[in-house]
Amino acid sequence: MANLKQRFNEELVPVLKDKLGLSNVMAVPRLSKVVINMGVGEAANDKKHLQSALENLTVIAGQKPVTTTARKSVASFKIREGWPLGCKVTLRGEKMYDFIERLINIAIPRERDFRGLNSKSFDGQGNYSFGIKEQIIFPEINYDNIDNIRGMDVCINTTAKNKDEAKALLEVLDFPFKK
Repeated sequence: MANLKQRFNEELVPVLKDKLGLSNVMAVPRLSKVVINMGVGEAANDKKHLQSALENLTVIAGQKPVTTTARKSVASFKIREGWPLGCKVTLRGEKMYDFIERLINIAIPRERDFRGLNSKSFDGQGNYSFGIKEQIIFPEINYDNIDNIRGMDVCINTTAKNKDEAKALLEVLDFPFKK
């Protein structure tokens, strides 16, 4: 499935260079990393929820996630500092392009009531973040083995200088934005 990287380098970089009016090929914005974060608030009460989330994220991303812990204690949520509350994984290189290709072509079209990604979710530095409501939209997840439906946050970091360049990059990569 690594043909997205090859297609990007051979076909899409010249198109993006012309679209943005850049004179140097090295100035064309590129994907730098993808961070997938899954918060598991139920892990404060039962550690099996965190283990299940780790297994799901491992299958989705193709590499082992890191457990994230609480930064400070919150008495109203009955959480202590240092307790494991979620997991995240950072994808770079081939795995990043494989994940983006599976996300665009397979997972996002399977999402229920999907009307397009919000085009206002860019930050000022050219990064794009969005949420996925259910992990079961990925075909790698075995529907019989899940205990809870969990959402996840996906943050796509680019080398773009502003949100217009980042949006042009993601549009060239066929991200389905709302019209």
